[in-house]
Amino acid sequence: MKSKKNLLEQLKSLPYFSKDILCQLGKQLGLADATVDTYISRFLKHKEILQLKKGLYISADFFSKNRSNISYSFYLANIIRTPSYISSWSALQFYNLTTEAIYSTTSVTPKVTRSYKTKAGIFTYQSIKEELFLDFSLTQGKFASLVSPALSAEKSVDRQSVKLDFYIASPSKALFDLLYFKTHQFRGVRSKDIKALVEELRIDIDEMDRRERTKFYTMTKKYLNDE
Repeated sequence: MKSKKNLLEQLKSLPYFSKDILCQLGKQLGLADATVDTYISRFLKHKEILQLKKGLYISADFFSKNRSNISYSFYLANIIRTPSYISSWSALQFYNLTTEAIYSTTSVTPKVTRSYKTKAGIFTYQSIKEELFLDFSLTQGKFASLVSPALSAEKSVDRQSVKLDFYIASPSKALFDLLYFKTHQFRGVRSKDIKALVEELRIDIDEMDRRERTKFYTMTKKYLNDE
């Protein structure tokens, strides 16, 4: 039982972990893989860890201390489905371009469309062509709230290890992606329709940087039916 407690304590300092990592930590504690499997089942049953998808987990303790940190949600979204980047409503809210209530974290991926409903939230991934999987960057997220006194004692090392950086679309690409999926790849949309579509979605495009607005209109132009 001591080994079980020690294993759980080590997980509390990790923003996420896979079954492979659990087995590696188990070996350090002298545990067989079969024993680790048993512990995983017990941790899940007692809600000490939460499953994101098959073979991928987070500590309930770590999550409870970071659930209000949007960087953590975005960080997890990048991890759950790779490659991907935060976009559409989630990114627009991050940039303060919409006040709409967002109930899931939306990402874009070149892989198939998929959604994960987890205890840590709903993570939705929309599939886009490889040629349009672009214009996103790694953004510095906030540090995670540390859970271990041992970690807190060495801030310079341990804080860096739990910095929650994430990939997110530029403001213009986030808006492009939102309209791209809403209009089924701009099917039947003309240039004169764009402003109305944006207003209908209550996106404050005037608050977007001028260069970003120009990028948005340039991106959409090639998909519009103005002939």
